Amino acid sequence: MINRMIHGEILELRLNRPPVNALSPDLLRFLAEELRRSAEQGARAVVLSGREGMFSAGLDVPLLVELEREQFGRFLETFFDAIEALAASQLPVAAAITGHCPAGGAVLSLCCDWRVMAEGDFTIGLNEVRIGIPLPSIVTDLATRAVGRRIGEALCVSGRLMSPAEALDVGFVDEVVPAAEVVASARRWCEHIIEAPPEALAETRSVLRRDLVEVIRSRRQEDTRRLVELWFEPPLRTAMRELVARLKDS
Repeated sequence: MINRMIHGEILELRLNRPPVNALSPDLLRFLAEELRRSAEQGARAVVLSGREGMFSAGLDVPLLVELEREQFGRFLETFFDAIEALAASQLPVAAAITGHCPAGGAVLSLCCDWRVMAEGDFTIGLNEVRIGIPLPSIVTDLATRAVGRRIGEALCVSGRLMSPAEALDVGFVDEVVPAAEVVASARRWCEHIIEAPPEALAETRSVLRRDLVEVIRSRRQEDTRRLVELWFEPPLRTAMRELVARLKDS
């Protein structure tokens, strides 16, 4: 589910769950574990990448819609574990967004230090509202932290997916490069960042990202409770069943 590659002092973690890198409990668990032990294994920076043309299509809704209440709650805990591991990573993390990156895929990228996206007919954004899923407060804060409150609010409420150029224009991503150069560009950013003395780099990142980590840690319990409650309400259950049916027909 995750391919692990070493490039000198840079660890690349490549999401590899065909066909669309949907975020399952196992994938998220493996990701959190790899991130937590990356520094112990000698890496100084991490690149999180996806498959060609697809970073991640987001949460595995066909799997989630079959879960019972307790199972779904455990899944949300696993999801928040993964984004907390990204946000609190001791090492700088660059997202190499290799293609489409909606919903949960975009959430992962927002927890990274730097986001490089592929040029082309790809989209990125938080489209949960459009498919019937309310955004948790953690995710809305991630968005507004990246692009500012007014633009973040507009993106979250509209659920609009952006082109790479639009995402770059509002600050949702930091670079847009040809698809073949995405991973290399993310690695170059890492190489530049780790030129700094490690102690100074670690302390500065810790200070700058403290608010991000605190938002996740302080709100995950309430966000989990609220999402479990809403997930099993009839309107959302109906919307998710309809979405699964559309996915099967596509």
